Amino acid sequence: MTKKAFLFFIFYFLFFILSAQAQEQSSPSPPSPPFNPAEGTTALPTPPPPPIIPFIDLTVRNPASGQEVAFSLQLLLLLTVLSLAPSIIILMTSFLRISIVLDFIKRALSLQQVPPNQVIMGVSLFLTILIMWPTFSAINERALRPLSAGEINVETAFKQAEAPLRRFMFIQMRSRSAGMSGAERNIRMFMDMRGLPDPNSLDDIPTYILIPAFILNELTVAFKIGILLFIPFIVIDMVVASALMSMGMIMLPPVMISMPFKLILFILVDGWTLLTGQLVRSFTI
Repeated sequence: MTKKAFLFFIFYFLFFILSAQAQEQSSPSPPSPPFNPAEGTTALPTPPPPPIIPFIDLTVRNPASGQEVAFSLQLLLLLTVLSLAPSIIILMTSFLRISIVLDFIKRALSLQQVPPNQVIMGVSLFLTILIMWPTFSAINERALRPLSAGEINVETAFKQAEAPLRRFMFIQMRSRSAGMSGAERNIRMFMDMRGLPDPNSLDDIPTYILIPAFILNELTVAFKIGILLFIPFIVIDMVVASALMSMGMIMLPPVMISMPFKLILFILVDGWTLLTGQLVRSFTI
């Protein structure tokens, strides 16, 4: 009994020591105190850097003079022009005709997603820059540079910038044949709506009359070009549809067969070069 009690005591003692060590290892150690550099050195700590975020303050107050009122109105007019800039680029330049014609050729080729609309708009934009570059250069030389140099005021700069655009729109609406063109009839129609007399020159046409007449003229010309583009491709559709009906393939869509022939014809005649060249010439002739 004495030997068994002694062994039991030794086994219990070892078990108690091992469990105590395991508890000490598993318990978290207390956090160490933060390091304070002032305790080990006599140097003062550097102050934090100033914040880099700028202070923005928007205040609204009554104008102190008439010049501040005029400046506020000019700023409001400038913001209005900037917000209407996309509409001005689309409606008062060659962008309208080019974008419509390119969309017509896409539909005539029976293409749904190729080329994407973003590509068509990008091509129309850069062709517009190419065609309108002399007009933009004239606006820069007559209006923007003198205004930035302080030689003219905002009102004079607006008139100087308006003149090249008016000239461009009026040139596109001039009749190249005998008789009165549709654009000239549109101008007279809008003049009659406002109760104005018939114009004798460009100076007699107000800008708010010239712009809608130019828009109608561009839509008319673009649709005329679109009709001419559709004719050869419609012939291909008719031939393919007749061939399929003669062979009894009524359930087969003719577009699936005619579209490759349209693409082959368009590539053989170098369609993109021919189309863009004629579009640019339609504005310069």
